[in-house]
Amino acid sequence: MKTANKIVVACLLSMGTSLATAQTTIYDANRWMTTDLNGTARFVGMGGAMGALGGDISTMGTNPAGIGIYRSNDVMISFGVENTKAKSALGMSQDKTHASFDNAGFVFSAKIGNNTALRFANFGFNYRRLGSFNRSMLTGGTFAASQTLQMADMLNYDGYGTLNPPTEKILQANDVFHNPEVPWLGALAYNAGAGTTGTNDQNGLLIPHYITDAGGNAILERYYPYMANGDQVAQNYRSKESGGIHSFDINGALNFYDRFYIGATLGLYSIDYDRRSTYDEDFTGSDSQNYGGYTLTNRYWADGSGVDFKLGIIVRPFEDSSFRFGLAVHTPTLFSVTERNSASIDYALSSDVKGNSSVYDTDGYGMDGDFQYKVVTPWKFNASLGYTVGSAVALGAEYEYADRSAGKIEDPDGYEMGETTDMQDMMKAMHTIRVGAEIRLAREFSLRLGYNYITAPFKNDAYKYLPYNSIRTDTEYANLGATNNYTAGLGYRGKSFYADLAYRYNTYKETFYAFHRKELSGGTEITNSNHKLMLTLGLRF
Repeated sequence: MKTANKIVVACLLSMGTSLATAQTTIYDANRWMTTDLNGTARFVGMGGAMGALGGDISTMGTNPAGIGIYRSNDVMISFGVENTKAKSALGMSQDKTHASFDNAGFVFSAKIGNNTALRFANFGFNYRRLGSFNRSMLTGGTFAASQTLQMADMLNYDGYGTLNPPTEKILQANDVFHNPEVPWLGALAYNAGAGTTGTNDQNGLLIPHYITDAGGNAILERYYPYMANGDQVAQNYRSKESGGIHSFDINGALNFYDRFYIGATLGLYSIDYDRRSTYDEDFTGSDSQNYGGYTLTNRYWADGSGVDFKLGIIVRPFEDSSFRFGLAVHTPTLFSVTERNSASIDYALSSDVKGNSSVYDTDGYGMDGDFQYKVVTPWKFNASLGYTVGSAVALGAEYEYADRSAGKIEDPDGYEMGETTDMQDMMKAMHTIRVGAEIRLAREFSLRLGYNYITAPFKNDAYKYLPYNSIRTDTEYANLGATNNYTAGLGYRGKSFYADLAYRYNTYKETFYAFHRKELSGGTEITNSNHKLMLTLGLRF
């Protein structure tokens, strides 16, 4: 791409009195709701299907009653190494390998008596890396569309879809980035020379320069809804993500008659997330001439905290049978999130159309800020079955339900924002199935196998909506498909010391869009393949 001038834009989100526009999206909210299959190596090796079997520290986060199974103290630590790979249907791929600290915790078990109704009272704490965001991605393609059309749409229309472009005077004013009627992405495009407001007969529309004639007039048949005459846009997208969701579980559980177990967990959460991305477009006309292009660089990062409560039971209904079932309910998690973003753009056309742009306050200085909001996740319900054959075999099965469309996005004062309606319209109920088995190979050694399946969180027609006056400048999004986890593990149990090894293969597909004009850009299928090897070391005493 020919680049004649660099335009650096430092645009951290601002939430001043003139910028009261909601900034987050359902794709951000979904990220905070997503959890990985992670925990102890035994838990992972059995596919997480231990809600009714219990006796593992990780069950604090699924069925809190599982800690009631303990009859001795336990302390452990888990860590591992993970490789994540994202491969585009166009053949591009990126992979990343990193070490991970997965969880650490303890259980203190207090025996009450053999002849009392209450046999054990147990207390536990567990840190677990609930979700990992570490991933790199690269994709691209050639389409008859440009993101500049979205820039134009955001600037040309008001919140009701009515043609209402700002005047040249508004776009050139010192307070343009404080004007609640002007989107930052559109203003940046104009100030960077990426478009013109056209002539009077075009009603002042922002028209991307590459679809204007020599006189700067719009060629409407090439503007909407598609480009024609052989014109093409070569697009490339690259991103690097990092961070995670961290869970801190505080649990108490009781054992009655060795047949009824009840437990509760207070869950505390911490979020850190960082995404750096670049999006390129090169314009090529039907005459095969390159007309230049641009590179938009975005950084988006967020941090936050959350809290929820979980209650669960395990029942062994038949005295002479090891069969038991479990039930658990998780209250909505209340997340408080602060998000920020910054961006830069290089823009140059072969016709020497270029300019300088930056986000500035009314005094002409660089402007920064942040945006705060709350996410209320849906209720979660869990049912599980467990059965052991002597000390040789343990079998577990589990089902979990959570309706993502019932989630909410609120402002810091607790008032629902418009994105809640987007969640209702574009998200759906999620179903999770987990199965697992543990087979005792010898007195000290065990083999474990597991599988779980998670349905997609988004409807097929979901898209990322940025309000017409949004100060967000990152337009990319992806609709996730169903997730499959395949697991295997080995375990050693000594008199006190134990060690568990697990392997997890996680795979899912997603349809990636660089911007929301789906009918123009088309989607690119990305296949994500994640391999993880983890080790748990512990003592029971």
